[in-house]
Amino acid sequence: MFTSPTEDLTILTVAFGIGILAWGFFRAKPFGKLGILAWLQSVVLMIPWLIVFGLAAAGLMLNLVIILLLLVISTIAYILLGNQVRSLKEATLQSRRAAAIAESQSSSSDAPPSEAKSPESTLAPQSPLPTSSSTEEPEVVPIPTEDLKAIQGIFGIDTFFATETIPYQEGAIFRGNLRSDPEEAYTRLSTSLKERLGDRYRLFLVENQDKKPVIIVLPSSRDPQPMTLVQKILAVVLLVVTIGSCLESAGFMLGFDVLAAANRLPEAVPLAAGIIAILAAHEIGHWIMASRHQVRLSWPFFIPTIQIGSFGALTRFESVLPNRSVLFDVAFAGPAAGGAVSLVMLISGLLLSHQGSLFQLPSQFLQGSILVGTLARVVLKESLQQPLVDVHPLVVLGWLGLVITALNLMPAGQLDGGRIVQAIYGRKIAARTTIGTLILLGLASLVNPLALYWAILILFLQRDLERPSLNELTEPDDARAALGLLALFLMVVTLLPLTPSLAGRLGIGM
Repeated sequence: MFTSPTEDLTILTVAFGIGILAWGFFRAKPFGKLGILAWLQSVVLMIPWLIVFGLAAAGLMLNLVIILLLLVISTIAYILLGNQVRSLKEATLQSRRAAAIAESQSSSSDAPPSEAKSPESTLAPQSPLPTSSSTEEPEVVPIPTEDLKAIQGIFGIDTFFATETIPYQEGAIFRGNLRSDPEEAYTRLSTSLKERLGDRYRLFLVENQDKKPVIIVLPSSRDPQPMTLVQKILAVVLLVVTIGSCLESAGFMLGFDVLAAANRLPEAVPLAAGIIAILAAHEIGHWIMASRHQVRLSWPFFIPTIQIGSFGALTRFESVLPNRSVLFDVAFAGPAAGGAVSLVMLISGLLLSHQGSLFQLPSQFLQGSILVGTLARVVLKESLQQPLVDVHPLVVLGWLGLVITALNLMPAGQLDGGRIVQAIYGRKIAARTTIGTLILLGLASLVNPLALYWAILILFLQRDLERPSLNELTEPDDARAALGLLALFLMVVTLLPLTPSLAGRLGIGM
C-alpha cells in the first residue's frame, strides 16, 4: 500500500513533535536535574497536542471538554515545574558565583607576576586602519587612545580578565577570560563603561569563532538608525494597499470582485475588518512588549496579497537589544497576540456554525490544515461528512489569521520564527534553519505558488539574521524555550494538510 505525499507529511508532523522532545532531552541531559526539569516543561506543553493529533491519526476524536481539561492540567504542571526550575536555577547560580570568586582569589594570589598581566599592558599598537579609496565610503576613525585606556580600566579579575586588545573599526575587541556569570559580568562592565564614558560606546559580550567569550566595544553612533521620511511614506503606502488587498480578498470570499462591483464594497468591509484586526493584534503585541523592554521598533511594512489579504508585516528594531530574552519576548509577542485572536475567532466561528450559515465550504477544504481540520471535527462532528459544510464567517477569518501567524513563525531570517530560533539556539542554528526553510519552501512551491512567493520575499527581504544583542551569551530561560518549541509545532500543524486516509478516518469529506 502506497502513501500519498500529504500522508507522508502528516506522519512527519507527528514525528516532528516527538523528535523535538527527543532532541530536547539530549540537549538538556548534560545540564543534570535543572536541564531535565526544563525539558519536562516542554513535554507537558506539547503532550496534550500530541495526544489529540495522535488519536486523531488513529481515527479517535476526543471531546472538546476533555481537550480543554488536558490543556488545564498541562498548564498547572508547567507552572509547578517552573517553580522548581527557578528554585534550582537560583541555587545553581549562587554556587557558580561562589566558585568564580574562589577561583579569582586563588589565581590572583598564586599566579607569578609574569602571568598576572594587567589589561593596560596588552594594549596593541595604534595605527590608522586602511581606508577605501572610494570617496563614497566614510572614513573609519580608530578609537582614541584615551577612550581605549578608559575602557580597559573597566575589566577585572572578578568580571572579565582581558588578555589581548585588538583595534576593530571605530572600537576594539578584547579577548580574555570570563570570570563570573555572563549576565552579572555584563551588567557590571556596561555600568562601569557608562560611568567612565557616558553613552558614547556600546559593550557587546559575544562568542568568538572558537566559542570563547569576547568583549566588543563600538561607538553608539553605530546603533540602528530611525526611519527616514521616505521609509515612513513607504510604510503608509503599503498600509493603504494592504487595506485594499484585504477588501479585495474579502470580496473574493463573498464571490465578487470589489474593483468590478464597487457598489458591493460595504459587504466586504466586515470580513476585511476582521483580517485587519488580526494584523493589528499581531503588531500591537510586538509594540507592547517592545515598550515594556524599552526597545524602539520601526513602523510596520505590511505585505499585501490578494489571496489572503496580507502576509503580515516586516518590522525592524531601531534599538540595540540588551539580550536574547528581549529578542524572544518581542518576536514571540506578535504571533502570540495574533494567533490567540485567530484561534478565538476560529473556535467561536465553529461553535456558531449552523445550517444556513453565510459560508458553504467543501468538506475537503477543511483537510487543508491538520489543526483546523481536527478542531472542526471536534466541534462540527458528523456534519463534516456532507459534501458542503455551512460555517460562520469567523471560521474563515480565524483560519486566515492562523495561516498568517504560521507564515511569520517560519524559522527563517528576521521573521518572527527566525528571531525566536536565534534567541533560543543562537545564530549558527538560526542560519541553518533559514537555509532549510528556503529549501522546503522551494519544494512546496511545486504544488502551491504562494510558497514560492513567500520564499522570494524571505530571500530578498528577510534572509539576514538579527544583529547580535549586547549580551549574546546569556540564553533565554527554559520557559521561553518551551514556548518557542510549542509555537514552532503549532506552525507546522497549521500549515500541513490532513492526509486523505486520515481525513477519511476522521470523517471529513465523503
